[in-house]
Amino acid sequence: MEEMLFYDRMQFAFTITFHYLFPQLTMGLSLIIVYFKWKYLKTNDEQYNHATHFWMKIFALNFAMGVVTGIPMEFQFGTNWAKFSELTGGIIGQTLAMEGMFSFFLESSFLGIFLFGEKLLGHKWHFVTGLLIMIGSWASGFLIIATHSWMQNPVGYEILENGKFVLNNFQALFLNPWLWPSYLHNQAASLVTSSFVVAGIGAFYILSQKNVSFGKLFLKTGVIFGLISSVIVAVPTGDLLAKNVVKYQPVTFAGMEGIFHTEERGSEIVLIGQPDVKDKKLDNKIAVPNILSFLTYGNWDQEIKGLDQFEEDLHPTNISGLYYAYHIMVGLGTVFIGLMVLSLFQLIRGKLFETKWILWSLMFMMPFPYIANTTGWYTAELGRQPWLVYNLLRTAAGASPTVSSGNTLFTLLGFIGLYLLLGMLFLLLVGKIINKGPHHVELSTEKI
Repeated sequence: MEEMLFYDRMQFAFTITFHYLFPQLTMGLSLIIVYFKWKYLKTNDEQYNHATHFWMKIFALNFAMGVVTGIPMEFQFGTNWAKFSELTGGIIGQTLAMEGMFSFFLESSFLGIFLFGEKLLGHKWHFVTGLLIMIGSWASGFLIIATHSWMQNPVGYEILENGKFVLNNFQALFLNPWLWPSYLHNQAASLVTSSFVVAGIGAFYILSQKNVSFGKLFLKTGVIFGLISSVIVAVPTGDLLAKNVVKYQPVTFAGMEGIFHTEERGSEIVLIGQPDVKDKKLDNKIAVPNILSFLTYGNWDQEIKGLDQFEEDLHPTNISGLYYAYHIMVGLGTVFIGLMVLSLFQLIRGKLFETKWILWSLMFMMPFPYIANTTGWYTAELGRQPWLVYNLLRTAAGASPTVSSGNTLFTLLGFIGLYLLLGMLFLLLVGKIINKGPHHVELSTEKI
């Protein structure tokens, strides 16, 4: 049973990790595309319209990859996790169906119109179409996170005699105190990814002396959006989400922060340390006393419960993975804010386009928001374990008893091979779009 559960979890983790590489760009990028089109309507500057079309090509490619990789992921609810679907389908089925019927179809229906209907619609209606795509994209994220938030903090439900969960308060599902901080945090993190990609490609164009005017536009836009979204990820959304974890999942918070033993006179914040789960301690730690208590409760001496205050069968099943995922996310988020502050400072001084070390940094930082987003989701998922529905349904109780570990491993290897090929094809196509650049001869040949 343990081997079967391990491969079930590994397959879902791999497929959802690969899938989310694409929506995390499209959600944030849709806002930036709408901004470029709005700027064109306001200024009548063709550069903004060419920027709109350029990024919409990349958006469309990401959207297609998201669809292709999302469908196999959802099938696992009926194969590897059939018991989970049977017991909770009366609740999560509603939000997932709404995501498919409303937001996905809204986004996909208007995508083709936006790509090919500009001349037919005119620029104002073209802008409206782009706005509807953004609304569909963000609504999709909202409904998915509403599902996830119910699993983290179940509300508005009752359990029937046969063990099935049913919803008895539809309103509670969307007023879940876990939902809005999670959603806003996720959307801001998506915008961080998009901003770094836009700024990174802008830096690439400037450094390569190719499409320089567009490079300047992309760099300026990415830095401004990137700083705003990076700050929002930390404060207030990250802070609110962390306080939710303290309130509703205190044992998870203890695992995230590596608090093995309760500290009565305020908890330190650990900057560096390696968890030793066997001996229940942190090795080689560098910490600042009492800071964690102040950040969490606004009180320097407030006690924060450690793992020693909870039964071991309630502890996160992978404390080391949870600890490292959380600290990688927080560490990268801090780096993002610092880099964007320096970039904006140089932009205000009028020296950003000539500051090569910042340009190189922005270009090479493009993959790291993807890592931060992934470790952020790992923090949420590893923190909820050993539960599928927190405190109500154990992960082991949601797995399909009839799907063998051998079958799951076989299909996992198949997914790895197929997704490797898809990933290479995606990078090749995106590389061709970037190499071609926004279509405008005069602007693309301008030099600094």
